[in-house]
Amino acid sequence: MVERTVVSDLNLLGRSVLALTEWAPEEIRGVLATARWMKQNREDAHMARALAGKTVALLFELPSTRTRVSFQVAAQSLGAHVLTLGWNELQLGRGEPVRDTARVLSRYVDAVVIRARSHATVQEFIRYATVPVFNALTDQAHPFQVLADALTLWETQGSLSGLTFTYVGDGNNMANSYLTIGAKLGWHVRLATPAAYRPDAGVFEWARREAELTGGSVTWTEDPAAAVEGADAVATDVWVSMADPESEAKRLALAPYQVNASLMSLARPSAAFLHCLPAHRGEEVTEEVLEGPQSVVFEEAENRLWVEKSALYHCLV
Repeated sequence: MVERTVVSDLNLLGRSVLALTEWAPEEIRGVLATARWMKQNREDAHMARALAGKTVALLFELPSTRTRVSFQVAAQSLGAHVLTLGWNELQLGRGEPVRDTARVLSRYVDAVVIRARSHATVQEFIRYATVPVFNALTDQAHPFQVLADALTLWETQGSLSGLTFTYVGDGNNMANSYLTIGAKLGWHVRLATPAAYRPDAGVFEWARREAELTGGSVTWTEDPAAAVEGADAVATDVWVSMADPESEAKRLALAPYQVNASLMSLARPSAAFLHCLPAHRGEEVTEEVLEGPQSVVFEEAENRLWVEKSALYHCLV
């Protein structure tokens, strides 16, 4: 048995991660604290064998660079064996039910990391699996991305609490996820989207109620300048997400929501710019901002590794 060296009172053993709505604020903070400790103590010998003898399966229906590679490295660096499974390489690609696949894989592996087009697919997988399952992105949520973003803001802004966080663009899975983590951590989350592309109404209302409990707030506006004014962080995402159909009308509606130098100048001078990547330079963000001094997009990308490593540790050890 591996000796615990980090946040020993955080008990997530056996838990799955669908969305951060299911986690308590102290659990999120605990996972982030462990991630930061792991990053600062990356040569710790205990961590190198924490998951020795365990197998983690990566099951991806959609393409991935950062999430797939970082989860594989995270699991391997903890001593686990990793299986990388293509959706169409399994009988899933020929129509085998998700519930059957979940029950079968649960008898072979100790955890499953899954990226799927539909949130309902991952919900069903978790319902039938008997091992921890980690959501690596759905059309409704991207929990490990916003955990990485929170860790990045903790490092760059010096705090996890009381941040004014602005998201500009399409009200997609990233908007939903920022609402969720912001409400849990007491942030003041401002969303600026066109009225036709607002975030999920149910998620927004849930976040509004949750933020009242944590000292934060959530607001929505069609005015990106008003949302960015005085912000500690500004984030955006691609205008057309994976698996969504191309839409010229959507691009035209979102054109006024591009994050450029003029818009970023309204935020605090110390504000960070975030993007989950890949970015479409010249669409949702300009080259000047993406490559500029306020951009922390590659720090975010690295921090995927550390939050995933922390979650694997706490849910499997």
